[in-house]
Amino acid sequence: MDSETWKRFSLAQQLGNIGSELSRVGHWEARQDLENRNKSLERALALIDLTLRDERWRSRLKELARLREVISDWYVDQGEYEIPPGALEAYYTSFALLART
Repeated sequence: MDSETWKRFSLAQQLGNIGSELSRVGHWEARQDLENRNKSLERALALIDLTLRDERWRSRLKELARLREVISDWYVDQGEYEIPPGALEAYYTSFALLART
């Protein structure tokens, strides 16, 4: 996704799309498909990076940066944040639902 298209989305739409990628991560983890899991994580991180560069969300920078940190930790399996895939679901599902209204 290019940054100009991404910037047309509301924060709820952006986070909902990130959440969709994170859902795919859980899907691939359940099937023990590490290659597709990592591809989904990489796409989620790329979308978070686009969101971090969106000037409209400067007041949410800390929250967005922490989200990226947690997802990065998950990607490299460092275990600094012991957050299971389902724990983030409530966070991003609320944004996906908001974006649909």
